[in-house]
Amino acid sequence: MIEVKKILYPSDFSRHSLAALPMALDLADKYNAELHLLHVIDDSYQYWMGGGESAVPVTISEDEILESARHEMEKFVAENLSGLDGRLIKKMVNGRPFVEIINYARDEQIDLIAISTHGHGALASILLGSVTEKVVRKSPCPVLTIRHDEYKFEMP
Repeated sequence: MIEVKKILYPSDFSRHSLAALPMALDLADKYNAELHLLHVIDDSYQYWMGGGESAVPVTISEDEILESARHEMEKFVAENLSGLDGRLIKKMVNGRPFVEIINYARDEQIDLIAISTHGHGALASILLGSVTEKVVRKSPCPVLTIRHDEYKFEMP
């Protein structure tokens, strides 16, 4: 029998990331498992505003980004994860999303990662890669991927 005690649900709080949430919640209920909500603040968060050679780059402060992420996480939890009775673990980290997801899964001895795809086409995946694809290839545990309904392929 498969034992699932810890499920990782990485989310960027987008509507696409919600695709994996029902499955993550169902599995957490079925196995009475902890659900780990991980939000990675991409370390390429600095935004430059052009203004010529003499312009000073304008950046959003790390504190502002963290505060915004905390607010988004609390809103997300209140709207989607209110009934987990102490089995919800919330974590925010800075870094490259796929690296931080893999590190978290390894460090916390996660049994299953439930992650949604963002529906990028084959060309975009080849050129850009995708967080989900990299997580699948490098994960220390099984990964369940769920496509957003908008991109669902139906057989004729």
